[in-house]
Amino acid sequence: MVVRLLGGLAVTVMTLYCSPRGRTGKGRGPEGSGLYPELAAYRITEGSSPNVQAEVGRLVGLLPIEQARAELTRRGLEKDEKAVRRIAGELGAQILAARTRDLMRFRGDELPVGNEFAGKSIAAEIDGGRVRVRTVVKKSRVGGKTKRKKFRVEWREPKVVILFEVDRKGRMVRGSRPLIDGTLQGPDALIELVAFHLHRMGAAKATVLTFAADGAPWIWKRLDWIIARVGIERCRVVEVLDWCHAVHHVSVALASLPLAEDERKGLYKRLRGLLKKGKSRDVIAELETLAVDEAEESSVWREICYLTKHSDAGRLRYNWFRCRGVPMGSGAIESTIRRVLNLRLKGSGIYWTEENAEAIFQLRAAVISGRWEEVLEHTRDAMARDRRTDWRWTPPQCLTRLRLRPTRCKEIGSGRAYDGVC
Repeated sequence: MVVRLLGGLAVTVMTLYCSPRGRTGKGRGPEGSGLYPELAAYRITEGSSPNVQAEVGRLVGLLPIEQARAELTRRGLEKDEKAVRRIAGELGAQILAARTRDLMRFRGDELPVGNEFAGKSIAAEIDGGRVRVRTVVKKSRVGGKTKRKKFRVEWREPKVVILFEVDRKGRMVRGSRPLIDGTLQGPDALIELVAFHLHRMGAAKATVLTFAADGAPWIWKRLDWIIARVGIERCRVVEVLDWCHAVHHVSVALASLPLAEDERKGLYKRLRGLLKKGKSRDVIAELETLAVDEAEESSVWREICYLTKHSDAGRLRYNWFRCRGVPMGSGAIESTIRRVLNLRLKGSGIYWTEENAEAIFQLRAAVISGRWEEVLEHTRDAMARDRRTDWRWTPPQCLTRLRLRPTRCKEIGSGRAYDGVC
């Protein structure tokens, strides 16, 4: 075997090879590839040293393949595009496999509770992005060889979460390292990942946990599952509808009414001020008065129902949020989607296989969050025990399995007051 070192030196090594026990002789099976014991002692896999794998993976997470390859060549490590793509894909798959194994331990109540978030005010923000995914639908064979693969390209929505510590002004603590994760496997998969990360980082011991998001129903319907699964006291949980989304729906409601431009601007400014003071009921009442002559199918009533739903859930108490020092918006997740997804995975003429998109997302998220070394070390430890890289899992049906726990919440006015928080 030829082993390539980070400085560009290639060393030819002769070593024993141990095949996996479940080998069938029909290619690589689900048990994974075999092992070179002498090389494994130095964590050398697929002909690459740990430093080569880390450097290639980090650059591919930050740059397109061709630019990453050029940067590696400038540093003395010459690899063709296929090798760079393979090494980065392997590292991303290993990170995903290590995460899945921890997730299975969490599901079996075998994962210990962490302390990173203990005694702190933390926030969890959730949203979805957009990525084009390529799916092979037909393989054409000519002369016994596969010549062409027909594929379908469609937009998919990766679900993303960011967890971070919050200061007294509701902002991310300067110098802290957020945790970023996401998946293309759907909302239930992301919700289980959120519960998994909150558990392993000790969110149950946090003083306040704030969930901030836009109005997507798939998020709010599943929060109770997270709270029950992690064992967080409901009195420590705050739900916030993103401020920008709230005022946008007020603007859309006013735009649906037959008002003059000057009158509409004046009403918007005043209602926006009332909403900022936490008087969401007054805003809704005034909109209902203005829409009294409108038909039931008018869009203004749809916006009123939207605001009423979130007001009843206590997500529009912006004056209380400022006083309590929790985030008023979901700017952190919007920035995360731009930096992690849009600047690397989304672009004109760019489309991915699902496996590659998941792998590159993990590489970039680890770099952007400042947790690269931590993720890399944990992954290497996991792969030293088990080299299999199967990372898919079947998420739970959160909505069908949801069991609400008794809470100590009581309705006061237009929102909720939580014992031990207010």
